Amino acid sequence: MPKPSTQSLPDLFDDALNPAPAAPLAESHEPRPDPVAVGLKAPSGYSAKDIEVLEGLEPVRKRPGMYIGGTDERALHHLFAEVLDNAMDEAVAGHAKVIEVSLDADGQLTVKDDGRGIPVDPHPKHPGKSALEVIMTVLHSGGKFSGKAYETSGGLHGVGVSVVNALSERVEVTAWKDGFEWRQAFTRGKPLGGIEKLAPTRKHGTAIAFTPDPVIFGEGVAFKPARLYRMARSKAYLFGGVEIRWKCDPARIHDQTPAEAVFRFPNGLADFLAERVKDIETVTPEPFAGRYARPGEAGKVEWAITWTPAGFGEADGFMQSYCNTVPTPEGGTHEAGLRAALTRGLKAYAELTGEKRGGLLTAEDVVAQAGALVSVFVANPEFQGQTKERLSSADAQRLVENALRDPFDHWLTAQPKAATALLQFVIERAEERLKRRKDKEVARASATRKLRLPGKLADCSGQATDGTEIFLVEGDSAGGSAKQARDRRTQAILPLRGKILNVASASLDKMGGNKELSDLMLALGVQGGSKFKEEDLRYERVVIMTDADVDGAHIASLLITFFYRTMPEMIRSGRLYLALPPLYRLSHGTKVVYARDDAHRDELLATEFKGKKPEISRFKGLGEMMPAQLKETTMDPSKRTLARVTLPRAEEAVESLVEQLMGRKPELRFQFIQENAEFAVADLDV
Repeated sequence: MPKPSTQSLPDLFDDALNPAPAAPLAESHEPRPDPVAVGLKAPSGYSAKDIEVLEGLEPVRKRPGMYIGGTDERALHHLFAEVLDNAMDEAVAGHAKVIEVSLDADGQLTVKDDGRGIPVDPHPKHPGKSALEVIMTVLHSGGKFSGKAYETSGGLHGVGVSVVNALSERVEVTAWKDGFEWRQAFTRGKPLGGIEKLAPTRKHGTAIAFTPDPVIFGEGVAFKPARLYRMARSKAYLFGGVEIRWKCDPARIHDQTPAEAVFRFPNGLADFLAERVKDIETVTPEPFAGRYARPGEAGKVEWAITWTPAGFGEADGFMQSYCNTVPTPEGGTHEAGLRAALTRGLKAYAELTGEKRGGLLTAEDVVAQAGALVSVFVANPEFQGQTKERLSSADAQRLVENALRDPFDHWLTAQPKAATALLQFVIERAEERLKRRKDKEVARASATRKLRLPGKLADCSGQATDGTEIFLVEGDSAGGSAKQARDRRTQAILPLRGKILNVASASLDKMGGNKELSDLMLALGVQGGSKFKEEDLRYERVVIMTDADVDGAHIASLLITFFYRTMPEMIRSGRLYLALPPLYRLSHGTKVVYARDDAHRDELLATEFKGKKPEISRFKGLGEMMPAQLKETTMDPSKRTLARVTLPRAEEAVESLVEQLMGRKPELRFQFIQENAEFAVADLDV
């Protein structure tokens, strides 16, 4: 291959238009050097006769990969796609209503439609040849270049059916046109004779029967009925106005594929999606589906989308797209338009409803667990590659965005309950994404540094986990008393500053940035969520020790909510406890008794101190208790009482209660207060 020139493009043009005059040869009588003698290669004989010109369909047979992407099974079935696309173009243009696909016992595949029929009159630029023969034997021939015969079409380059002809051992084309039946046969791209005019008929349409060439695809390679069946059915979903009839010789079927079937789906992609998500739990009761086509405007769009927490088989989500009924497995601009419209719509709905976390959303979050189908019809689409696997038309993105914008907004506002459920579902995906990114950052950081425990943690002196416990106490004052009252060998103290973050109404990003929770996780030696491992816990028991008043109960509920939401396995395994410090101290003479609450105090007055007037003192908090008192009443394993936090078998009730009391919606808490007002007033602690 010649080396590229180092001249610039203007220089090359200038040299071509104004060649420099040749320098005169100097006269010399010395003999010219022998190229071989000086180490140069002799001329190879490369000349004009070595330039090969491939004519007709020879390039297709020489390099089939350039036209159908290879010679494997996928490429083999692409031949069917090319022929079926032509029939579908007739249907989309409004000229065909029925397409028949049949595979016979010998492996010959036939696609028949009731459209206008391939033209059979003589072609003006190819004397002696019919239009049918030109279409079948000449690359880049067809009726889809000008846009006059087809407003939209799947075939664009005029190579589809001629490529099928070139790569088939035999092709037989039948056209019902102009009142007669016409037929012409080909082998490996070459006609076996001229076009034949047969009996008169009132029928109209085209039938193409072909058998793939084993020289190209290999001996024994044949069409798979199951794959043909799926391809034909998916085409029927893409245009509700067509009926596709499937038939296959039973001798060729070796699975559950039916020998005969009729595909007709008036609801188009909505029917397609319903089949895909059958028996799968979805976030919203109904999918978001619709069609867009305005008179006088170019382009049509159809879509159907749903979301599911269960996933779709092996995948969390899927997106299938089509342009002019041609599958685009590599996606493209129409998919980008769909993502943009959905993301913009959900962000707008979040802003409308006051959900501040809507700003976290990206297109990745919106479609992460979505099942989406989108089909566009546009004139003169641009694809990457002959096999049309990726759409690159910029107009398609604008078309889809404009088509979905208003319908999606209306769909959300028309069903606020479902829309809110969808928004929360997608926000959770966003928070999971941020958490995964945060976990990766933590993992990278942890790989380069040893565990650094929080400075305010008073850890156990022993190294073993068995028998150890960590007390989570409220404030530095209580922490000081607890540190003096503890058994240093087995008891650790972690003071917390006031009320921790309510994780039930906070984003994962906010949780990750909260120092109190970060210190707590660091002290426990674990990570939350799916990263939690019980064996990583540095203590056998985790004890929440707060004041015996309303504020203390609130802090305890916040901590329990945190553990329930981030590491429920710790609760299920019985590792979480509540300390029960006393609220009152009753003394008479040398007798001292502690009461947990008002009811216990009244019980002691009626029993232990009956007829006496003991001195009653109320503890305002753990920090006011002497270390000896705190040890005796709350921390000494031989004297204290702990309450283990457990979960009932019906954990759904717990989740509902946590969401009601600790969640983001104040109206749910108000409802709970109204329903339990008598209870709340009776137990009010002032």
